[in-house]
Amino acid sequence: MTLKFTVSGRIGKPVAEVFEAVVNPTELSRYFTTGGAQGRLETGTTVTWAFADYPGSFPVEVAEIERDRRIVLRWAADEQGASAYQTTVTMTFEAIEGGRTLVSITEEGWRETEAGQKASYGNCGGWMQMICALKAYKDHGINLREGMFA
Repeated sequence: MTLKFTVSGRIGKPVAEVFEAVVNPTELSRYFTTGGAQGRLETGTTVTWAFADYPGSFPVEVAEIERDRRIVLRWAADEQGASAYQTTVTMTFEAIEGGRTLVSITEEGWRETEAGQKASYGNCGGWMQMICALKAYKDHGINLREGMFA
């Protein structure tokens, strides 16, 4: 069994605007990283993301950026009790009808264990929530995550 998932959603804005809302730490902090994001996503950099619902900040390695098309990230698998390893997150941005954007996020690379499966389920929900928060923010100016965890 390969532990991998993909979640997708449609945002009512052009690709360039949606892509910028992910790579720009100021924008990302307005709807997703409730504890703040430090550093612009650029190939070869490591940035930090913090969340109100998880203590501390997390290093996020930026493996690849293809402007307005694709982002590939690596970060620590949140698998309790396991030795450190990383998963790979791939975000794609596709222009669709009406000037909208289809955002898809795939994460893979967990160990095929019960703990790996549990960690993958948690991240699957987290990335779907990110897409929902991105949509609410870009389409309606609303921060869905504000006050949600504190």
